[in-house]
Amino acid sequence: MKIGYFADGPWGHNAFKKIISDDSLEIVFVTVRYDKKDETLIKLAEENQIPVELSEKINSSEFMSRIEKYEADLFVSMSFNQIFKNEMINLPKYKTINCHAGKLPFYRGRNILNWALINDEKEFGITVHYMDEGIDTGDIILQETYPITDDDDYGTLLQTAYEACAEILYRAIKLIQKENVIPMKQNDIDPVGMYCGMRVQGDEIIDWTQTSREIFNFVRALCIPGPQATSWIRGNKIMINKARMVPGARAYKNTVGQVVGRTKEGLLIKTGDTILEITEYTYNGKVKIGDRLENHE
Repeated sequence: MKIGYFADGPWGHNAFKKIISDDSLEIVFVTVRYDKKDETLIKLAEENQIPVELSEKINSSEFMSRIEKYEADLFVSMSFNQIFKNEMINLPKYKTINCHAGKLPFYRGRNILNWALINDEKEFGITVHYMDEGIDTGDIILQETYPITDDDDYGTLLQTAYEACAEILYRAIKLIQKENVIPMKQNDIDPVGMYCGMRVQGDEIIDWTQTSREIFNFVRALCIPGPQATSWIRGNKIMINKARMVPGARAYKNTVGQVVGRTKEGLLIKTGDTILEITEYTYNGKVKIGDRLENHE
């Protein structure tokens, strides 16, 4: 089966290696993000004598006529950032599929792993689905879920997803190759679903009026390799990479964001209900008890 591969990042690298290891599958061309140009994936393609086809507008007649010559049976999207239109989706015999690190029909959209942690989910999903002109709305081919514990953060979920996306995408491709797909309509699972928007600069600022649990989830959702949760002390930025819930901490009224104590590993900060321990942070200066962490300079 001939595959046109649209991809980016570690998920794309892992899935590429999985696909080319199967002699019954052939990647006939690779397209990377036009604005980013994944050099690792380009190198992998070149090492395997696979043409790289770039386009700022993949739905243009020029690009479609260019890739038609490859006679691909299936287009595969893995972390690609352009929307496929119907003509492009239906160009190959087996249409176009996408691998999405979210439990569809919930968590459509962008920055899904971050949002799953912020929303205190106990699991996250990886879904391979047929593409349509909506955003992550096509029929589901395969879906798996993975637990989220309090020991997890953005980094650990990413590592799980990097490996699992490749495995599930490969399994979905094999089902299509064997013409053994039993697709599931997303509306049959939930008629409304859920869409998450892309996170942008400024969304990393902590709201200390939230509960300790909410802030704990926020910090671990933005930890390295993310931008890290941010506050300011006397106009100087403090970047918080790790936090920990304080067992037995009671709710009480006090100034939110105030440093109310020290621990062996860090600081105790008053939140909207109890206190939260900050165990890993970056700050150019000395933090004192009584200092206030604020959401502006």
